[in-house]
Amino acid sequence: MTVHDRLKELGIYLPTPATPAGSYMPTARTGNLLFTAGQLPFVDGLLPATGRVGAEVSPEDAKEYARQAGLNLLAAVEAAVGLDNVERVVKVVGFVASAEGFTGQPGVINGASDLFFEVFGEAGRHARSAVGVAELPLGAPVEVEAILQIR
Repeated sequence: MTVHDRLKELGIYLPTPATPAGSYMPTARTGNLLFTAGQLPFVDGLLPATGRVGAEVSPEDAKEYARQAGLNLLAAVEAAVGLDNVERVVKVVGFVASAEGFTGQPGVINGASDLFFEVFGEAGRHARSAVGVAELPLGAPVEVEAILQIR
């Protein structure tokens, strides 16, 4: 089964890859590693919410936004090398705009991690960092980036 077959089976449709909003590339490849730029949870070019998790944004909503950022990340990978060329997800870094005292960053970033496991199976399991930050670009509640091993 191809990754595209798996996406279809799951009822997952990839969004159009985001256009870089600055002086960077959406992905960069060196050898058999593909590094992605941080992806925000854009839906049709708009953020579904802004603010800090644990204040303006609930942890449950933020987990869904992390999943959306993961979908945007997969769209960037598809555009760069094709998802069927992914051997494994190596490392994920998730950033969570966090209200003071909020410590549930790992649960939020599970939204992206769970997606990668659904799509790639065991090859989607990865090392990960989930980091709380004061602010993210455009007021986004989450941002996700990854390193993938490519065929």
